[in-house]
Amino acid sequence: MSAHYVSLESLRELMDTLNGPDGCPWDREQTHESLRQYLIEEAYEVVDSIDAGDDEELMEELGDVLLQVFFHSDIASRRGAFTIDDVARTLHEKMVRRHPHIFGSNALESADEVLQQWGEIKAAEKRERTSVLDGVPRHLPALARAYKFQKRAAKTGFDWPDAEGTLVKLEEEIGELRDAIQQGKLAEIEAEMGDVLFSVVNCARKLGVEPETALNRTNQKFARRFRQVEERLAQAGGKADIEELDRFWNEIKEQERSL
Repeated sequence: MSAHYVSLESLRELMDTLNGPDGCPWDREQTHESLRQYLIEEAYEVVDSIDAGDDEELMEELGDVLLQVFFHSDIASRRGAFTIDDVARTLHEKMVRRHPHIFGSNALESADEVLQQWGEIKAAEKRERTSVLDGVPRHLPALARAYKFQKRAAKTGFDWPDAEGTLVKLEEEIGELRDAIQQGKLAEIEAEMGDVLFSVVNCARKLGVEPETALNRTNQKFARRFRQVEERLAQAGGKADIEELDRFWNEIKEQERSL
């Protein structure tokens, strides 16, 4: 038995102990539903470690995600649903099935061809789905879900020929938002704001930009710059009007651009 297999088997044994009769009281109380938030949080922490370029942190966070996989599998096994072996077997079978160009006779040369084949095989496996939008997770962040919707809709031909069309549509939606603001009706403002955001996502997609990633990086940039504004504000005695705060911001922005 290889050391790699032993390490995974030891994790299975660990979960069996923690969830067993003499195990951890907290662990034993957990359900698939109660663990949902932890799986989501751990996945985002993996993303953070990737963005940070920290291999040690990435290794640790991937371990936390793996723990969630074993935890859910152990819970399922205790009610006779499936085991971690079933999870591994199902994954292995799916990967082989969806890579006929590797494990079969199909010959593909480009990544685009592979993606197209993957989509066709997946569609054949999910014949119960009546729409290309079926299967997009309901709990994805809104930007990511819009992006998924638009990518799938585009595969049917429902798409702009280029990014210029999405920019025109974005300007149209901004105009409708302005009208809603003038009317002062919150429900209409919310609806039009949603249309603007959806159009921004579509524009990003046509430009080859992943909107969730772009916004996350802008969030990080804002936080970095605002902390510097706070430092300058503290140096100024904790008081500054909006003009001075804006000057701080612009100076910090220019300093970053000059690096």
